[in-house]
Amino acid sequence: MTLKSTLVATFVALSLSLASGALAADVINVDDAYARSAGKSAKAGAAFMMIENQGETDDRLIGAASDVADRVELHTHKIDENGVAKMMQVEDGILIPAGETHMLKRGGDHVMFMGLNAPFEQGAMVPVTLIFEQAGEVVVEIPIDLERKDNGGHSN
Repeated sequence: MTLKSTLVATFVALSLSLASGALAADVINVDDAYARSAGKSAKAGAAFMMIENQGETDDRLIGAASDVADRVELHTHKIDENGVAKMMQVEDGILIPAGETHMLKRGGDHVMFMGLNAPFEQGAMVPVTLIFEQAGEVVVEIPIDLERKDNGGHSN
């Protein structure tokens, strides 16, 4: 491959990548996001947010990634037959219907950080890449709010 054809191929790949990111930003809107952990010695944390699908087709949040923890997974809470809430991984992803908003909130669906590399500090930011089946990757900077009582849009 000549230098010219290599440069052209690189430019095309970069253009497609940027277009895909722009498409995701146009279709998926993330709002009111925050992350928290139970305390300075916590080995796990979570992120909550409103995800709006402004597109005309359903999409599915199928994963998340961040350098702040060893593992990042999508989780939810289920009530077992004894009435006890248990947290579990959502392996099939989280449906975000076309034209609707889905809440990731305490006691429900959320992004889980396991094996935190450092304690969450009030006011710091957590870079997270949300991975959607249709829209692709959406990168968000999520503020850490250890004091939030969650009685607004994320109430439960």
